[in-house]
Amino acid sequence: MQTGPRNPFMADSSYAVAHGRSDQQDNVPWRGPEGPTEVLDEAADLQYAWLGPCHFGHLTSSPYPDGKRVLWSNGRENIAKLDYDTLEVLADHAIVGGEGRTPVPELEAYLEGLDDKEDWAAIEHAIELSMKFMTGLDGVYALLDCENTLFLGRKDHAVAYVETDPTDRASEIVERDRWNKPDEIQGAFVGMNMTFDGRLVMSTDHGWVVVLARDFSEYHAFQVKGGAQEAAAYNEAMEATGRVGYGWMRTSMCVDEDNGIYVSSNDHHHKLRWTGTELTDDEAHGCWTIPYRNGGGTGSGTTPSLMGFGPDEDKFVVFGDGDEVVNITIAWREDIPDDWEQLPHAPHRRIAGIGPANMGDPTLETIQTEQSITVSGYGAMTVNNEPASVPDGFPGQGVRMLCFMLPHKPAYTPHGLHKYAWDPQARAFGEAWVNHDVSSPNSVPFVAEESGLVYTCGVRDGRFTIEAVDWETGDAAFHYVLGGSKFNTIGAGVTVDDDGRLLFGTMYGKTRILR
Repeated sequence: MQTGPRNPFMADSSYAVAHGRSDQQDNVPWRGPEGPTEVLDEAADLQYAWLGPCHFGHLTSSPYPDGKRVLWSNGRENIAKLDYDTLEVLADHAIVGGEGRTPVPELEAYLEGLDDKEDWAAIEHAIELSMKFMTGLDGVYALLDCENTLFLGRKDHAVAYVETDPTDRASEIVERDRWNKPDEIQGAFVGMNMTFDGRLVMSTDHGWVVVLARDFSEYHAFQVKGGAQEAAAYNEAMEATGRVGYGWMRTSMCVDEDNGIYVSSNDHHHKLRWTGTELTDDEAHGCWTIPYRNGGGTGSGTTPSLMGFGPDEDKFVVFGDGDEVVNITIAWREDIPDDWEQLPHAPHRRIAGIGPANMGDPTLETIQTEQSITVSGYGAMTVNNEPASVPDGFPGQGVRMLCFMLPHKPAYTPHGLHKYAWDPQARAFGEAWVNHDVSSPNSVPFVAEESGLVYTCGVRDGRFTIEAVDWETGDAAFHYVLGGSKFNTIGAGVTVDDDGRLLFGTMYGKTRILR
């Protein structure tokens, strides 16, 4: 099967936007590491760069005149530019309005506390760090364009960062300019992607989608169906119950090569289109809005992904729904086949498959995921983000923190990966495999298609690992043992770089495995 096309207006690399490409699949067509299982030596086998808190992702630049690349990384306190080959920090730009860089010794002490403390002492330490660095976080989604301009969406504005000398990889980072959100566009910016004619696409938690020229000279905005009536009341209710980050629209979006834009609101999925002159939801332009299952009430927590690209391939959009046991859901993204019959328990005929991600336990009462569904070929896989146990008296809205900050504590370590696949001959979406043993507590998995492996950050015996699983069978292939909380991905994706090496954001820095 074909992989999604590269957007020519993004950086010429494998990872120019969160989840890799405009299709948001989280894969590359080449090979990644193939083992064997090892306990890695930090000095000999790893590269590590201290960057500060919340450097979840990284964006790989186009080649410079000298043929080399850089990595851009955005965090809570700073924007950093790293040498692609060595991870040496080439430039560091303090974020306007930030409180300055947290010293490395202080970060090391925070990590020691996460590793050494136990029981409620560990929980209190994790809560303290979450409140210090994660509360009020914005600008998580970013992209790097073909001119090596970094774009971020803050709560109320978009911002562009450039280099003082675009031919010099080590030149300083400067803020080019800002685009302040007009008053009529409600909500805080959440997601970011790019059309195939080179315009930014941004979304807000009140259901607005904005198409913005990269020079900030022109914009078009549209609020998806239901947003005007439901978004404000819903967001206020979530805030009142402490559900931070559970906006009416709370994930990013994917974009196809015809500028179809796919995004989820609280209980509907929407296809909009940028025509080149307007942003529309008109059915005459192939747009649609459909309900999806939402038994839990808080909607989809996954950025949607595209599946199927070749002229003879079935084409879907893939997302996790809002049921208490999340379902991997696929929907026909173009015309629904004339003879297609609505599935039982599907709220709309456009839905082509509903795969309960119960990790092989049909009696499971609840399981959610905040990670984008990993897609390769006709396969779609998700992970278990539910802690193995929850302490008595622990607030329900904070349960996910146990898997993000303390998954290496055996009491909280979740296990399980679950893959479904579309069979184009049978025209059915069915279970491909379940792996009950591998842990992926908070990372976004990533596929190297030529190797046939999916990689994720896991936990074994209280230490963080990189896990490699056979994409076709679900069997564990090998793993690398890394160490303590320094290597916790805390929600970041494990990626395969342009040279086939594993590269990922960690608690307070960036890590590459030299294997």
